[in-house]
Amino acid sequence: MFTLNCKGQLLIVDKPLVMGIINVTPDSFYEKSRSPVTEAALAQAEKFVHESVDIVDIGGQSTRPGSEPLDAEEELARVLPVITAIHQQYPDLIISIDTYFALVAKTAVEAGASIVNDISAGRFDPAMLPTVAGLGVPYILMHMKGTPRDMQQQAHFTDLTMEVLDFFTTQINKLEKMGIMDIIIDPGFGFAKTAEQNFALLHDLPVFSMLKRPVLMGISRKSTVYKTLGVSPEDALNGTTVLNTIGLMNGASLLRVHDVKAAKEAVILWNAVHEKTR
Repeated sequence: MFTLNCKGQLLIVDKPLVMGIINVTPDSFYEKSRSPVTEAALAQAEKFVHESVDIVDIGGQSTRPGSEPLDAEEELARVLPVITAIHQQYPDLIISIDTYFALVAKTAVEAGASIVNDISAGRFDPAMLPTVAGLGVPYILMHMKGTPRDMQQQAHFTDLTMEVLDFFTTQINKLEKMGIMDIIIDPGFGFAKTAEQNFALLHDLPVFSMLKRPVLMGISRKSTVYKTLGVSPEDALNGTTVLNTIGLMNGASLLRVHDVKAAKEAVILWNAVHEKTR
């Protein structure tokens, strides 16, 4: 069991949680997850709440391979109205801000977010980690080489699992010294990794239990799923559910998904089996 202090709200991770994705972007790879207008994002949040979501993750720019970055002000203009509206409507709902900008993280937390989800592990903005330490909120630490624009050209590893494990060991030590204690680790499926490497990492997921941190799995509708199956992102739900279930069996604590209902059902069924075998 893990506990996370989300601005005074204790999040108990004694069973896997589901994080619903709300992309306030015009160019996310999965079209149905895009909610470029505050009202649409609020409607998506309402749907997720009715489906018993545990966390909503709000992002203002696409980090798909080859994507062009926004600056902090542009990203903030997208996410701030959405976070404010969702927090006002659902004050007890835990909101994660998906950003690598310190300014966006700080402003989002002040507006109602209580988790920072940073794909860069603090590499893209030197103010990010000190800012998170000052905010005192949980931090999602993700593994990635390069940037979204060039990361797929950097998918070269001698031993992928050990390199990711070493990365987390080093970074967790660094974060703890800065006062960031509530850390969620994300192996970064699809970030500077080929489909074959993603499958290998999923197979080896139990290795990361030695770090004694919640493991987030974000593989929902990614190319690893739909290209392997020869379908479109719109038809990748079944494949996503299969891989999420394997992730649960291999120790994932959080599922970051576009489809909350399907993920919650996977968690319920996994938990029913798990409870019978403990």
